[in-house]
Amino acid sequence: MSFFVRYLKNIGIFPLLLQYFAPLRRSQKGQPIEDIFKQIFCWLFDGTSRHISYFDQLAKDEGYAGAIEQPVEDMASSHIIKRFFKSISILRVWLFRKVLHRLFLWRLKIKKPQVVFLDIDTMVMDNDDANVREGVGPTYKKKKGFQPLQVTWIRFIIDAVFRGGIRHSNYEDTVVKTITHLVNLIRKHYREDVIIVLHCDSGFFDQKNLEAFEKLGIFYICGARITEAVREFIKAQAEHSFGQVKKKKQVWRLLEFGFKYGSWKKFRRFIFSQPLYENRQMLLDFARAETLLVTNIRPDTVFPEMPEDLQELLNPNNVIIRYHARGANELIHRSFKDFGFEQMPFKRFVPNAALYYTMLVSFFLFETFKEDVLAPVISIESYATTIRRKFLDIAAKVVSHSHQITLKFTSSTFQILRLKELWNDCHTAPSLTVCKL
Repeated sequence: MSFFVRYLKNIGIFPLLLQYFAPLRRSQKGQPIEDIFKQIFCWLFDGTSRHISYFDQLAKDEGYAGAIEQPVEDMASSHIIKRFFKSISILRVWLFRKVLHRLFLWRLKIKKPQVVFLDIDTMVMDNDDANVREGVGPTYKKKKGFQPLQVTWIRFIIDAVFRGGIRHSNYEDTVVKTITHLVNLIRKHYREDVIIVLHCDSGFFDQKNLEAFEKLGIFYICGARITEAVREFIKAQAEHSFGQVKKKKQVWRLLEFGFKYGSWKKFRRFIFSQPLYENRQMLLDFARAETLLVTNIRPDTVFPEMPEDLQELLNPNNVIIRYHARGANELIHRSFKDFGFEQMPFKRFVPNAALYYTMLVSFFLFETFKEDVLAPVISIESYATTIRRKFLDIAAKVVSHSHQITLKFTSSTFQILRLKELWNDCHTAPSLTVCKL
């Protein structure tokens, strides 16, 4: 835990949080905001309990206080944490999105990608056992809960809109506003000419969305719904018009065509595909799942000077492979749930929203900590449970001697985890100062 705390201090996350949340401390007698955030981040990183009442137990643990570099008398109780979340207004809740944007720009400027691949989807937070929770409602998974809209990039959740369960994927104009803001942010603070490709499933298939994406000048690969008109068009095509794409042991049958869908005003590029096998067993025609994709990645929109990652998507085979790879993006949601929790503790919507966004910020920092510090000894693809088992659940002793506090490990643990090297990495991690807006 000491490594994580030292990492947070050295990257400068607390000054960033104070820019937005310093007014929450209304009296000098109250705990500093940065100390509260630090203890919440450590509580989430530890993952021992999802209950806020667990803070009362931690407040009495001198060893834990020493590990997170916090005086015992300044440890927060569960009442302090509850008052903190309840003191955050709905207007200040949205400031967490600004923090996520700053963190996103920080990693974007470090990685410097030529093509930014984004994915947008909803995530159901199962609160079916909650008798009284403001905002909890029925979701498409037949569970009551919340259904936030989340935008992901690589392994990071870079933006989110916390919503009630009845809010479907394409509710109102939230999608267009969210993507528009992110695109403008990327072009203003990263690179004006960067290529942006958005992945989304059929829940976002709407002409208004596609027109908005095209107006923004970004590329998209979107799942589409198969209507009778589309089905009749596909059936009318000769068999030699279909191609095949292979990936490992799976084979898809595909057809690329231009089509004016429904009441649309123009033709767009569509790609139809069906898997031919399931577990090496060839499927009969009626048992083959059907997927229809629409994209604006075409020869007239992609030019030779554009990056190779985009050029490859002119081939319909690569479009299908990339869309099916969205499953990896959905694993980010699973990883987030493994790191935090789904069941929200408060009865009111706003405190739950504040806790949700705090989890998002903490999860982002957890992912960067894996990348900047733990990568030499633990795979960055590992879930939080694995990190906790291999890195947190190890024997150590906090010793006070000659007015110094020392954290001692066994020699085998010290060598296997290369703790000296990791400790140095905590102090040399890239600073958040590169993401000034």
